[in-house]
Amino acid sequence: MIEYIKGELVEETPALAVVDCNGLGYAINISLNTYSAVQGKRNVKLYIYEAIREDAYVLYGFATKEERELFLMLISVSGIGGNTARMILSALSPAELCNVISNGNDKLLKTVKGIGLKTAQRIIVELKDKISSIGISPSAPANTISTVVHSEIYEEAVAALTMLGFAQAPSQKVVSAILKEEPEAPVEKVIKIALKRL
Repeated sequence: MIEYIKGELVEETPALAVVDCNGLGYAINISLNTYSAVQGKRNVKLYIYEAIREDAYVLYGFATKEERELFLMLISVSGIGGNTARMILSALSPAELCNVISNGNDKLLKTVKGIGLKTAQRIIVELKDKISSIGISPSAPANTISTVVHSEIYEEAVAALTMLGFAQAPSQKVVSAILKEEPEAPVEKVIKIALKRL
């Protein structure tokens, strides 16, 4: 069991980080929250969850133990797989997710791609009592990054959305619309908004 991977961040996209650990490069699936946390860092430490299936060996990485704990709770809910849990943690910060679950806000949870009303309600029912054990403060500060060139944000957001399983054409359309409305928005905000609209 891998607890964490610590090393040099050699490549990063909003959905994937490649960490060089003594000459061995690990491709690690990450959420937007973790992407925000590792931006601009050379050396990183990501807490790992290993998903070992017949057809794949997938690593999920998290900037904090709390986010990993939330991920583990999400995948314990029937019908929630690793990619859906990552999608939820990309659309909502750990603090926001805890608020949504403790307040029973199934409407907000339903805005995440792949989450229907029944699944949203199941997540709330099954996790409401468990989330208090994580100890995430409801008003955790949001990560902000300095604005990058407009076209870079556009390309990065579209690439991330296609990696998360959305078709390219609708992704491009949605990202363009968001950047017209909010030209100063950082890439993770653009992707978060896009996840709610696609």
